[in-house]
Amino acid sequence: MSYRSILIIKPSSLGDVVHTLPAVAAIRDAHPDAKITWVITPEWAPLLRGNRDIDHVHIFPRRQFRGLGASTSLLPWLMKTRSLRPDVAFDFQGLLRSALIGRISGTRELFGLSDAREGSRLFYKQVARVDRHSHAVTRYLRLSELAGAKVDPPFRFPLPSGDPLPRFDPYPPFILLHPVARGRGKSMSNGAIEDFCRACSPARVVIVGKSKLHLRPSDNGVDLTAQTTLLQLVWLIRAARFTVSVDSGPMHIAAAVSSRLIAIHTWTDPRRVGPYNPDAWIWRSGELREMREFSADEKLPKGRAFRRMDVEPIMQLISERWNRAD
Repeated sequence: MSYRSILIIKPSSLGDVVHTLPAVAAIRDAHPDAKITWVITPEWAPLLRGNRDIDHVHIFPRRQFRGLGASTSLLPWLMKTRSLRPDVAFDFQGLLRSALIGRISGTRELFGLSDAREGSRLFYKQVARVDRHSHAVTRYLRLSELAGAKVDPPFRFPLPSGDPLPRFDPYPPFILLHPVARGRGKSMSNGAIEDFCRACSPARVVIVGKSKLHLRPSDNGVDLTAQTTLLQLVWLIRAARFTVSVDSGPMHIAAAVSSRLIAIHTWTDPRRVGPYNPDAWIWRSGELREMREFSADEKLPKGRAFRRMDVEPIMQLISERWNRAD
């Protein structure tokens, strides 16, 4: 099969966009001359900056489609979307609105996943059969196979280099901490964050996240919460000597660009939503293991919250690997 134009539908969210990158890279390899357009929301579009697998970004301004003035924004967007007319569209989002975007685009063929929801599968011409319990990267790669793509590793995660922060020196080396995530029980407590900073001393700990935290200051802590753009966050992750993150979008960025990662999973299953990097480390239920050590048929113990006493073993692991090269 040969396609001249391909539409990728994956508007959000942060982690899901990262997970889709290898599938789109595989589609590009299978169709090097095709024009590939990606439908994405404005807040995550910077992740595609400089991505050579993408020819065009089609913004889906979802927030503008709410309220009394929605029609003035929606109608022009519908007309622009209708003009795309790709040969084929791939719905990686798997929701009713993403399937409707595919139909509105005027594509001749719309492909999707077997675990898609909200009746979206009714719109698909072909469906990629996937295990809904498998990792998102694996599921999305199955969808790329409908385009004739080969999904042999190593997989590409073409993320941008990011934007340096003004007046921030990456030296001396620092540990990046992302301690807060949406979802009940995922975040670290303020006490655990403060203990972590003290345990890292004299090494710097740079704390990042969308929500502003109110922490007791420490000599080695640099609080940048609610102060960085998405591309500045990418730059910090690349520059960090080590990243420690709860289960979140930034954790998936770190897994894509570095093996110096400890992902904190309280209640979630890392085999399904963890870092797609066999060298990454996982904290779960008080135990530290490399991602490669988890087997598909293993029954995981019941998860629990991250406690202040869990800081010490994480610091021991970081200390052992501090000076090792990637």
